Amino acid sequence: MSFPMHPLDKALGDITSIRRQVARTTEFRGYGAATLAATGVLALVAAVAQALLLPDPASHIANYLRIWITTAILSAVLIGMQTLTRTRRIHSGMADEMILMAVEQFLPSVGAGALISIVLVRLVPGSVWMLPGLWQITFSLGVFSSCRFLPKPMTAAGCWYLLTGLTCLGLGDTRALTPWTMGIAYGLGQLLVAAVLLWGSKENAE
Repeated sequence: MSFPMHPLDKALGDITSIRRQVARTTEFRGYGAATLAATGVLALVAAVAQALLLPDPASHIANYLRIWITTAILSAVLIGMQTLTRTRRIHSGMADEMILMAVEQFLPSVGAGALISIVLVRLVPGSVWMLPGLWQITFSLGVFSSCRFLPKPMTAAGCWYLLTGLTCLGLGDTRALTPWTMGIAYGLGQLLVAAVLLWGSKENAE
């Protein structure tokens, strides 16, 4: 047996729907250019660390994964903390909706990358060399998905990660595990993202 919706509940539901719709048509300004650039530098530092500490990554996959998973977690924490504070400052009353929208767009690609990693490492260890390329391709999908509420030139960053990911896969062997396949891809890629955020927003274009 269904009961009629109370007018107040309906009004609150309508307001929530309107706020979500407004959030989906508003340029998200919660990502800071300096923070994204810092994650690019972090990727380059990780590449240098791998070059110095892990000359043969194919024989030490666990250590390879530790370096890059740790780098990814540090980058995610850095971006997450800065995004929360920046979004609440810039988007004020719409902050929760804007943050949720950003997470919804990027979370599927992050989840896919994590699941692919688990499957290859546990079930197909001979194909672990494919991970850098697959990580970059899934990351590109997250960037493309986010492009609709970010500056339009952000598409270039999605294309960059897709290109570097396909290039890694095209190597066809453990050469894909060399430090610079990840260092160059994410180092330059995040610097490109930072540049787009700095100069490509609607506010700066006006």
